[in-house]
Amino acid sequence: MPTRPCWVEIHTQALEDNFRFLTTLASPDVDLLAVVKADSYGHSLALCAPAVVRAGAQWLGVTSVEEGVAARALCPQVRILVIGGVFPGQGAAVVAHRLTVVAWETWQLEELETAARMAGLAPGALPIHLEIDTGMSRQGASLQGLDPLLARLSPAAPLRVEAVLTHLFAADEADARVTCEQFAQLDEVLMRLSTAGLFAEWLNVGNSAALLAGQAPAVAELAARHGMKPLMRPGLALYGLAPEFEPPFREEPATLAAARANLKPVLRWKSRVVGVRTVPAGAVVGYNGTFVATEPMRLALLATGYADGLDRRLGNRFSVLLHGQRAPLVGRISMDQAVIDVTEIPGVNPGDEVVLLGGQGSDAITAFDHAAATGTIPWEVFTRIGSRVPRIAI
Repeated sequence: MPTRPCWVEIHTQALEDNFRFLTTLASPDVDLLAVVKADSYGHSLALCAPAVVRAGAQWLGVTSVEEGVAARALCPQVRILVIGGVFPGQGAAVVAHRLTVVAWETWQLEELETAARMAGLAPGALPIHLEIDTGMSRQGASLQGLDPLLARLSPAAPLRVEAVLTHLFAADEADARVTCEQFAQLDEVLMRLSTAGLFAEWLNVGNSAALLAGQAPAVAELAARHGMKPLMRPGLALYGLAPEFEPPFREEPATLAAARANLKPVLRWKSRVVGVRTVPAGAVVGYNGTFVATEPMRLALLATGYADGLDRRLGNRFSVLLHGQRAPLVGRISMDQAVIDVTEIPGVNPGDEVVLLGGQGSDAITAFDHAAATGTIPWEVFTRIGSRVPRIAI
């Protein structure tokens, strides 16, 4: 059955090209983990996970064990890292689906160790990525709380610290001061691990901003100092956007300039005109009359509303693309519909395609545009596109 005309197009080839390009920005020794959490940032895990694997990704990053199980069904052979950790009762699923979990609490180690023993796993058979909090105060073991974790990771335990991980929470700050401080803390932790007789294979550090800012050599150097292999975790850049840096660079790194030139948008969000009507001067448009026509106008109705992810705050302050021209949203956006002003756009008819996010003709609307108009960030713009909006591979 044909669906309501509100859909998202996913350019899987662009996603593959983006992953391959990002591998060129990493130093030769740095591997990349493709972050596909939150349904691939709203782009569709089912479409995006296989695409990045086709492009050469050996690691996928998800939020939860549930996402990990779904990713494993799509991609049987790759490594899957559960970045958000394990929750009570999920250890058996981790083992059964060959997932690797980020851990930083003793109860998480207990959950995983119990599941591993019940499955009869040998010592060191279940890998974990030990997360260290180097200043974000979100998740990760503090430097002061590290010893109880290390005490549980004996050679006889079924768990093995395969990687040490931290999150560079200010990698989009051009001066890199905070990032350098985090590297120093991480260096200290790695020395403590070595003293405790624990040697991790991977150093798992760095997001899109770190990679595009040219931090891959620093990650590789820190890893090499401790006999480890470096692994970075690009997310937003996979989907075609380079993060914005504050304050801006005085001189943009070559890696960032190359990214701006080469990354390709993966997602286009579209709708269609449902109907067109002419209204007289003084006509009220939408709930509570927040827009009143000052002259006769032609209005077009769209089958898209805030339940689809079109932020209600965009009414009377944003435009979409129709026939390659900007068409302002007028009145309040409804749950399932929106109205645009097409007075200056000739030949508009029911069924005409409208672009809410993406390019049409010589113009384009980006997730940064949506974010600027609503006071948020591109990540939220992508992930709030509703699950009822079908994602279609093209």
